[in-house]
Amino acid sequence: MDVDGKAAEDEIPTYLSIEAPPSLLPQKHYCDITGLEAPYTDPTTGLRYHDKDVYALIKGMSPSTAKDYLSARGVNSIVK
Repeated sequence: MDVDGKAAEDEIPTYLSIEAPPSLLPQKHYCDITGLEAPYTDPTTGLRYHDKDVYALIKGMSPSTAKDYLSARGVNSIVK
């Protein structure tokens, strides 16, 4: 603050400038197929899934399709 009581423009906090520490909560994972929360991960493909119906869909996928879903999420892994 200046002597006259006005803050400099650099010191005024805005919604975009407020800094916060990293979250203490674990990062949420989302289903690669539905976008819902995904508590499960398929060990063979690495795809995250929401429930058994999505798991059945993942089991019927070709490896190239599974790789496309992984690349959409930004994961570059080898599908066996």
